This record gives sequence, structure tokens and C-alpha cells, in this order.
Amino acid sequence: MTNKQIITIAGGGSTYTPGIIQAVLNNADRLPLSEIRLYDIDAKRNADMFLIIQYMLKKEGFKDVVISSTEDPKTAFTGCDFIFSQIRVGGMKMREKDEKIPLSHGLVGQETCGLGGFAYGMRSMSGLLEIVGYVQQYAPDAWILNYTNPESIVSEAVRRQYPKAKMINACDMTISIEETIAVNYGYDRKNWIPTYYGLNHFGWYTSIYDKELKKDIMPEIIEKLTTQEMQVADFNAGDKTWQEAFSMMSVITKNFPQNIPNNYLEYYLYPDMVVEHSDKNYTRANMVMEGREKNTKEMAEKIRAGATEDVLNFNFGEHGQYIVDMATSLLNDERRRFMLIVPNQGAIPNLRSDAVVEVPAYVGATGVEPIALREPICDFHKGLMEAQVAAEKLLVDAYFEGSYQKALQAFTLNQTVPNAQVAKKVLDEMIEANKEFWPKLV
Repeated sequence: MTNKQIITIAGGGSTYTPGIIQAVLNNADRLPLSEIRLYDIDAKRNADMFLIIQYMLKKEGFKDVVISSTEDPKTAFTGCDFIFSQIRVGGMKMREKDEKIPLSHGLVGQETCGLGGFAYGMRSMSGLLEIVGYVQQYAPDAWILNYTNPESIVSEAVRRQYPKAKMINACDMTISIEETIAVNYGYDRKNWIPTYYGLNHFGWYTSIYDKELKKDIMPEIIEKLTTQEMQVADFNAGDKTWQEAFSMMSVITKNFPQNIPNNYLEYYLYPDMVVEHSDKNYTRANMVMEGREKNTKEMAEKIRAGATEDVLNFNFGEHGQYIVDMATSLLNDERRRFMLIVPNQGAIPNLRSDAVVEVPAYVGATGVEPIALREPICDFHKGLMEAQVAAEKLLVDAYFEGSYQKALQAFTLNQTVPNAQVAKKVLDEMIEANKEFWPKLV
């Protein structure tokens, strides 16, 4: 029997924490648990989440699992086995600025893509490097399973400062895309072996082999995408922005029908359409604050008031299950296949080897084993990716070197930006907005 594990959730106050914990509890036979620690620098959010997770443990009958919340890194990380990282440096208020500042200049306003994503990346690097440093000090044998965005940027930063850190970078967006496709068109995703390549939130499927049908079903999915616009799956039900995003997948596929795209490519291929349909005064951050964030506070208040019924109100989706599957694959040497963010090193043969890419990989007791593509990628995808990789690397350079010039180059090269003039305006405004979080750029 595998020893019971201690899990620390960095960013414990996140609204995604209950979904992760529910997945942990649902997989207790594969991931036996002794303790859950919630670590967050926001004591109020952490206290609210502590109440919710404590309630969940009691409701599910996990009386022997110890639950704690802390703002002290030594208490949080000492002796833990897994760290699930989902921090958001600056919180939702800074996300709102990430979205609204670019929009005020006629550019894409999005949390991980465009200049908002770069602003978020500059904040996230400092926060995640701090977490990784704590883990090296207090739990050097623990695995860090990272959901902190923007994944390509932060994983590049960690690679530079802590090259030997035991860390896996993953994004659940491919799982969400696959589940939405399967639900819409009548497939069972559990039968799929998908092949995909790209950067985080920036990639393409090259095949989806269905084990039951014994064939690659990507051609028929492409045909359906071009004729039957998808509706959001249950975990995104009622969300207007996600419906628009999945509708854009049909637009992308109609114009470029060789592959199934990641829907985030809309921000790079159709930035004008995105901006045209964006509300400069009410963005995704506002929706989340008035939705998930408010919902979480209300649940905590119900528990404080002594409620015992109709307390939990979550739509968990695949977010929690994906990170738990990675943990169990490491713990039990299951060698399961995931889409992971890794140093390229030949996985995409005709892309620079030091790029941070998202490709299929197996996870087992010894860590991650990426799967290399058999053939070079096409010039269209390669050109898009090379430009994005260069922009992201320049941004990481700017962070470590404190270089305004490198930051300006990164902002200018970002493919949502039409010229250097507007790049400089947004950069200068972002520097002022982020002076509490960014390194000084000179």
C-alpha cells in the first residue's frame, strides 16, 4: 500500500481549489491522503477556502485527513509530497488591469495572451520562483505540479533559475477542448489518443486516434467543426465568453482546415475580431469576480452561519482531475499520457531546441518523457511559433536582466501588437500599474 501523501496547494484560496480537492477525494485509492495544506498570502481567501474544504472532507467522510491553512511557507512545504501550484500574483484586480489596459489601446485584452498575458507573466515569474525556492529549501524531494499561468513564460523562468527542480507544467485547456468536442459530436474522449503540438494556449491537433473506432477521427471532427458550431460543455454552461471562444474554433477551422486548433489562437489570428466584440469596461475579470469569486465567499459565509445543506455550488470540470491524474501517475508509475509544457530539445524537430513547447508526454515514477513528432511542422505553424517563442524569451530576459529594452522588444514582437508605438504606450502604462510586482526595468 502506498504511503499516505501530504499535499500542499499553493494558491490555496483559489476558486479552483475545491475542484482539485474533489478529484483527490474521488481518487483516494490511487492517491491516499494524510494531510492537505492550503498556502496563500491572502489570509482571508485562505480562511474561506479552509472552511469549504473542511466541510467537503466531513461531508465525504474523510475524518482522518488533516486540513490546515497557513501563510507561512515553512509550515506549508516542510515534508510535503506534492505541491499543486495555482497562484495568481496580484489577484483578480491586477487581472482586470491586464485586460483593460490593452483594450484601451485597441489591443486584445486577455489574461494569458497578448500584452495582458505578458504583464501577468512578469508578475507570475516572481511569485512562482519564490514558491519553487521554498520547495527546494523545505521539501526538495517533492513534485511541483504547476497550473500557474502563463505556463510557457513561467516554466522558462524556472528552467533558468532552478534547472533541477522536480516540476511538471501542465494546462487543462486541451482536455477542455477535447471534452467539448466529444460532448458536441457524440464521442467518448476516454477512447482517444490525441497528438498535439504548440506552445501553451497556442497549438494544433495533428490526429485524434479513437481506440474503439480504430481510426484517426480528426478529419471527421474537422468536417463537423466547419458545419456544426459547438456549444459549451456542462462545465462552461451559461458562460458567454467561453461560448464565443468555442464558436471561434469553427471560424479558425474553416479558414485553416488542416488541423484542429486550440481556440486561444483566435487572439493571434483574429485580434481585430476579438477587440471588436470586447467590452472595454467589463471584461472576463469582472465576470469572474461577480461569479466564481462571489460564489466562493457566499459558500464560506453559509458554513460560518452553521448551514449543513445546500452549501456547495461548484461545476468542477476536468481541471482538478487532470492534475490529480499526473500525481497518481508519478506516485504509482502509471505512465499515463498527458499534454505537457516541456523544453523542446527535438520534440518538434524543426523548431529551436530551447523553446518551451506543449506536446504529448508520458509521466511515470522517474518524471516526464516527452514524445517527439515524427515529421517537421509546416512553415505556417513554425513561423507563428518562432515569433511567439522569441517574444516570450525576450520577456524572461527582461525579468532577469531588469531590461526595459528587452521588455519593449517583447511587447513589440507579440503577435497581437501592430507596431512599436502602441507597444511602448502599453508597456509604460503596465510598468506604472505593476510597480508593486514587477522588477525595476531600466
